Amino acid sequence: MARTTSRPPEDLAEKIIDIDVSEEMRGSFLEYAYSVIYQRALPDARDGMKPVQRRILYQMNEMGLRPDRGHVKCARVVGEVMGRLHPHGDSAIYDALVRLSQSFAMRVPLVDGHGNFGSLGGDDAPAAMRYTEARLDSAAELLVSSIEEDVVDFKPNYDGQETEPEVLPAAFPNLLVNGASGIAVGMATNMAPHNLGEVIAAARHLIANPEASLEELTEFVPGPDLPTGGSIVGLDGIRDAYRKGRGTFKTRATVAIEKVSARRTGLVVTELPYSVGPEKVISRIKELVQSKKLQGISDLKDLTDRNQGLRLVIELKNGFNPEAVLEELYRLTPMEESFGINNVALVDGQPQTLGLRELLEVYVNHRLEVVRRRSEHRRKKRQERLHLVAGLLVALLDIDRVIALIREADDTAMARESLMGAYELSEIQARYILDTPLRRLTRFDRLELETERDKLNQEIEELTSILESDKKLRRVVSKELNDVSKKFATPRRTQLREADGAARAAVIPLEMADQPCHVLLGVEGRIARTKGATPPRVYAGLRAPHDAIEVSVPTTSRSDIGFVTDLGRMIRVPVVELPELPEDGEGEPERPPLAAGLDVGEFVQLDEGERVVSVVSMNATGPGFAVGTVGGVVKRVAPDFPPNKDDFEIITLKDGDRVIGVTQLSTGEEDLVFVTSEAQLLRFSAATTRPQGRQAGGVAGVRLSDEARVLWFGAVSSPEDSVVVTVSGSSSALEGTQSGSAKVTPFAAYPSKGRATGGVRCHRYLKGEDTLLFAWVGRAPARASRADGKQVRLPDLTERRDGSGEALTSPIATVGSGQTDSGITAPGSGA
Repeated sequence: MARTTSRPPEDLAEKIIDIDVSEEMRGSFLEYAYSVIYQRALPDARDGMKPVQRRILYQMNEMGLRPDRGHVKCARVVGEVMGRLHPHGDSAIYDALVRLSQSFAMRVPLVDGHGNFGSLGGDDAPAAMRYTEARLDSAAELLVSSIEEDVVDFKPNYDGQETEPEVLPAAFPNLLVNGASGIAVGMATNMAPHNLGEVIAAARHLIANPEASLEELTEFVPGPDLPTGGSIVGLDGIRDAYRKGRGTFKTRATVAIEKVSARRTGLVVTELPYSVGPEKVISRIKELVQSKKLQGISDLKDLTDRNQGLRLVIELKNGFNPEAVLEELYRLTPMEESFGINNVALVDGQPQTLGLRELLEVYVNHRLEVVRRRSEHRRKKRQERLHLVAGLLVALLDIDRVIALIREADDTAMARESLMGAYELSEIQARYILDTPLRRLTRFDRLELETERDKLNQEIEELTSILESDKKLRRVVSKELNDVSKKFATPRRTQLREADGAARAAVIPLEMADQPCHVLLGVEGRIARTKGATPPRVYAGLRAPHDAIEVSVPTTSRSDIGFVTDLGRMIRVPVVELPELPEDGEGEPERPPLAAGLDVGEFVQLDEGERVVSVVSMNATGPGFAVGTVGGVVKRVAPDFPPNKDDFEIITLKDGDRVIGVTQLSTGEEDLVFVTSEAQLLRFSAATTRPQGRQAGGVAGVRLSDEARVLWFGAVSSPEDSVVVTVSGSSSALEGTQSGSAKVTPFAAYPSKGRATGGVRCHRYLKGEDTLLFAWVGRAPARASRADGKQVRLPDLTERRDGSGEALTSPIATVGSGQTDSGITAPGSGA
C-alpha cells in the first residue's frame, strides 16, 4: 500500500519571524536597565526610600511591629515582605532590613534590631534571620504615619492581589538625613548622611522663604554628619556637591595623643571614617609595619567594648613624633578615606542629579502635598460624621414620631423611606438612625451629640482654612517638622574643617630630633627630663615641695642614661622614655611643684631591698664617674659600657657593702667627698684615683673605724659656692626623720686630704648626741623640707667646721640644692 503524505493544519504550520539581534538586545537591555533603576538601586527623592526599604517599613507597619510592641523574628518579616510585596531573594530583603537597623550606617536608624546585626565596616557579618529579631524604631513611625489617610497613592503589587504605597508620607527628610547608596545601570547614587536637626532647620527656612538661596540653606547645613563621627577635611567638595550634586571630601578618624603607659605615648582612635571598620585598619597597619613601610609603631591593641565604644590604641616607639606618625597613618591606612557625593535620585519617575536646594525643595513639596491630602481626608471624614450626627439629632428632637413611623412600617426599607420623607433625611442618615440602639436615644446622648457637632464644625472650619491658605498649610508643615526635631535631633558628631593641615604636617620629621636635655632624679626616687641645654635655674621638685632634686645629668634626648643601684648594677634606659617636664615660665622666682615625674620603678626592675642611688649619662666621653660605698670604697669607672647589654655591674662589692653615691665627673679635677657617721669629712681630688674596669672592686676612699660607715659621697666642682649640711643626734633616731641639731658650713673651710685617710671633723655633738644622722654637700643655698612639704629653716652659715649644731624646730625629710650648675648636684643621704 503506498504511503501518502499530508500537510499539517494551518495552525500548526511553522512560523519563523526574522528579528534584528541588535534591536532585540537593545530593547531587552533597556527593560533590564529600567527595572534596576526604578525597582532596585535608586531612592525616591521624596521619602529617600528604595522600593525594598519602603516595602519593609510598610509591611512592618501593617504587621503592627511598632516600638511599643515586642520584637519578632526577622525571618517572619522577610517572609511577609517577599510573599506579599517583593518577589525577589530573601537575602536581598534581609540585607536591606539589617542596614536599616545599623546605627553606624544610618544617622537615624529606622529598625530596632535585637541580636547580632553586624559590625562597623562589615568585619562581622550579621546573624542569620532565624536568630535576629526586629520591630520598627520610633523614627520609622514618622515615615509611615497617617499613611491610612489617603496621603499617598497606592499601586498594585506584583501579582495584582494587593496594593502598596508608591511613596511614604515621610515626616522628616530621610534622604538627606540617612543618605543612600546604590549602583544602577549606567548610573549610581552615593549620598552622605546629615544631621536631622540641621536638615529640618534648612527645610523650615525653605518653607518660610520659598526663594531662599543655596548660601542661606548652607548656613543651616554646613556639611554631612556621619554616624561614626570623625572629621571631614576639605569643604570645597561639599560646596560643589551642594551646588551641582557631585563632589568629593575626605573623612578622617578621631585620634587623641595620650599616655598609654608609664613609658609609652600612643594614638587612641575613638572614631573611624564612615563605613570603615577597625579590622580593616588593624590589618592594614600590621601589613605596613611588617613590610617596614610604616615606622614608629611598637604595638596595636583593640580595646573596643560596649561600654566605651570604639577604642584602638596604637602604641608608639619612643623617639618618634606622634603627629608625624599620625599623618603617615592618615596617608597610608583607611584612617583617612575619600567620600564621593553623587546625589542621584528619582524625581517624578526620572533619575536626576540634585543639589542641596533641589533635594530640600522636592521634599518640602512632597510634605506639603501629604499634609494637604491628609487635611482633605480628615475634613471629608468629619463632614461625613457631621452628616450622621445631624440626622440623629433630628430624630432625637421628635423621637416619639420616629418610633411610631418605624413601628408602622412593614419592613426596614419602608421604615427608611418613611423617615426620609418625613424629615428630609438622606438614605445614609435614615439607615444610621435605624441602626442606632434605643439606649443611645436618651437626653444625655443628645447633649453628647450636640457637643460632638460643635467640635466637628470647629475642626472642619480649621481644616478648611488650612486647605484654602497656602501660608497656613506651610505653617502646619513647619510646626510638625519642628516637633520632630525637638524629639529626635541629636548633637553633631562629625567635625568640619578646611584642608589646611596637610602642608604643615608634611614638614614634621618622623623621628624626634636629638636635642640637649637634663635628666633629673628626685630625692624620693622620681625621675624626669627637661628641655634645653641649660638646666632650669631653680627646682622645687618632681612631685611635691619636699621632693628636691638629687641628681641632674646633662645628656641628649636620643641617648641613653644608666640607673645605678646600691647593689652596683647599672641599668640602661633610653632618655626619650622618661617623662618630659614643661619648661620654666619666664620671670618665675621658683619653679612650682611638678607632677610629671614618674617613679624609677616604672623604668627598671629592682630586687627586693634594692634602690636606685643615682643616674649617669651613658654617652659621655669625659672622665667617667665616681662610685662611693658605705664601707668607704671609691672607684672611678671609665665610660666604656657594653653596647649590647642593658643590665651589668659597674663595681664588685664586698659582702655587706652597698653603693651610697654615684657622681658623674665633667673634668676629672673635681673634689670627691666622703662624710661618715663619726662626723668626719674627707675631701680629695678625683685625679688621685685612676679609672678601673667594670669588674674591679675599687680602692680605699676613706678610713673608717669598726662602727662607722659612710653617710654621703659625691663630687664638688665649685668649692667656693658649696656648703656642707650636717645633722647630729642620738643613734636611736637612725630609723626616723632627722630631728637633732643641724649645722651649715662653707665647703671651702675643709682642707683637702689624701685618699684613704680619715679626713677632718665636721660636726661636734651636743649633750645626748652620739652620731651623725644626716649629711649633704652641694651648691648653696641648701634647702630642707619636712615630710609634708613645708620648708624647715636651716641655721645660718657658720665658719666653724668643727663646731656644734643648732637645734632643729622640725624634723628634716629632705635636703637639696636650690641651684644647679652644669648639671652636677650630688645627693643628700640619710642614715
